[in-house]
Amino acid sequence: MRRLQSVQNAAARMITSARRRDHITPILRQLHWLPVRQRVDFKIAVLVFQCLTGHAPAYLADDCQLVADASARRLRSARRSALSVARTTTSATGALQQPDHVEHGLWNTLPLNLRLCDSLGQFKRSLKTFLFGL
Repeated sequence: MRRLQSVQNAAARMITSARRRDHITPILRQLHWLPVRQRVDFKIAVLVFQCLTGHAPAYLADDCQLVADASARRLRSARRSALSVARTTTSATGALQQPDHVEHGLWNTLPLNLRLCDSLGQFKRSLKTFLFGL
């Protein structure tokens, strides 16, 4: 990540003709660029949103489904372990529930109003604003 961030910083400085000793955060904000780590989080969150709204490829959407109640989660969990397939599920509030070996903290830390957006465009705008605020 450090190397990628270094490349992004150099590109931002080159585009804006900033000096090496100038602080990079205001330059990235001026360009409306998220830092590399946040850009990765942005892409992951957009993919999850697309999966949940049915706009992702089937091979991704099949592993990310809404689960409304605890009994359905337990049944799905038992089926998962029997098939040894790791699936991602979300509750009615939009919180992801995944096996321990899969990172799901990003989606669960998003505000509820973000997770319940109606359109992809609105979600992307709100998500980028949220990530800039961190």
